[in-house]
Amino acid sequence: MPCPPADTTPLTTREHNLTALSDVYLTHIAAFLPNDPVDNEQMEAVLGMAGDLPSRVKKMILRSNGIRSRHYAIDPLNRAATHTSTELAAEAVRGLLAQGIAPADITSLACGTSYPDQIMPGQGVMVHGLLPEIPPCEVVTTAGVCVAGMAAMKQAERAVRTGEHHLAVAVASEAASAVMRGENFRSEIDHQKLATAKPEIGFEKDFLRWMLSDGAGAAALSNRPLSGSLNFKIHWIELFSYANEMPVCMYAGGEVADGSFTGWKGVPPEEREQRSLMAIKQDVKLLNEHIIHYTVEKPLAALIPKHGLRAEDIDWFLPHYSSGFFRDKVAAGLENAGLPIAQEKWFTNLHEKGNTGSASIYIILEEFMRRANVQAGQKILCYIPESGRFSSCFMLLEAV
Repeated sequence: MPCPPADTTPLTTREHNLTALSDVYLTHIAAFLPNDPVDNEQMEAVLGMAGDLPSRVKKMILRSNGIRSRHYAIDPLNRAATHTSTELAAEAVRGLLAQGIAPADITSLACGTSYPDQIMPGQGVMVHGLLPEIPPCEVVTTAGVCVAGMAAMKQAERAVRTGEHHLAVAVASEAASAVMRGENFRSEIDHQKLATAKPEIGFEKDFLRWMLSDGAGAAALSNRPLSGSLNFKIHWIELFSYANEMPVCMYAGGEVADGSFTGWKGVPPEEREQRSLMAIKQDVKLLNEHIIHYTVEKPLAALIPKHGLRAEDIDWFLPHYSSGFFRDKVAAGLENAGLPIAQEKWFTNLHEKGNTGSASIYIILEEFMRRANVQAGQKILCYIPESGRFSSCFMLLEAV
C-alpha cells in the first residue's frame, strides 16, 4: 500500500511552541520549618519514648549523623501535632506568594513527598485544596523517598521547558514525626512484652527516629529570569533508578522477609499494628554497602560523558546526604567517578535543619540562595540520593 501524502497543514501555535524548547529559571524559593528547633537533648521528650525506656541507640546515631537541631510538627508542651505534611507544603507555597508570585500565574503545581497524609487522593490535589487562591491548574503528585522532591522539580521544569506553562511550582514536604512518635509503637511493644522483659523496637525503625525530621520547600520555575535578583538557570535534571538491580532498602507500609517484600494489604490488620508495618524502616547494612556506588559512582559514569562534567567547572556542590557519616564517603565516590569536587565548595545545612527527606534539597537551596556569596555564571551541582530501592538525582544550575 502506498504511503499517504505528507501532512502540509501549518503547525498550530501550540504545536509550534512545543517544538521550541524554552530556557528554565528557578526564580523564587521558599522553605517552611515548623515550630522552634529541637536540640538533641529534647528529641526524645518531643517524640516520646517507644516503650518505657529511653532508646539505647540514640546517642550513637546522633554522634554519627552530626545533626544538632531539627524541627518537628509537634507542640513540645502537649505533644499534639501542629501540621500535616499537606499543611507544611501549603505553607511553603505561601512563602512563594509572599515573595511576589501571583497566584493566578501558577498554572502547574507538582508535589512530592515520601509519606503523604493519606493513601488517596494524591498529595498534589490535597495541597491545592489548601490554596484556594490558586485557580484551577495542572496538578501532579510524585511518589518515592528523597528523589520524590526532585521528580516534582523535573515535572515543573518540563512543564516550562516545553512551553506549555510560563510558570510552574514544585513543592516537597515531610512530616516524618507523625509516624515516629513513641505511641505509634505501643502495640508492638505490648505484644513483645509477652515474650521479653525488656521489649524494644527493631534497630531498623529506631535508627530512623533519630535521623528524620519535618519541613517543606517550594520553588517557582519560569521561562524568564527575574530582573535585578539572583536566579538559577536549570541546565538539566537527571534521575536514575537502579531498582532493576537492587532490593528494597528504605520503606514503610510493608515488610521485608527472606528477600521478598510484602505490602500492608497482604497482612491482617492486627499484625500490622503488632509489627508496626506503617513505621519507616531501613536496612542499614544494605544502605552502607551500596549507597555510594549506586547514587554517586554509577550515575556519574553516565553523566560525565553525556554532559562533559568537569570538577573544575563546578563552583558549588549542594549534596543532600542523610548523615554526616556519609560526607567523606560521598567525597570518595566523587573522586572514584572522576569528579573530585573539593569539600570547600560544598554547601549543606544538615547540622541545623536536619534530614527532611524529599524537602531537603529545597531547604538547602533556599538557604544557599539567601546566604551564599554566589556570583553570576557560577555552576551549582546538586546531588540527591535515595535508598528506597536505590535511586539518584543530579541537577546542574547556573547563577544568573
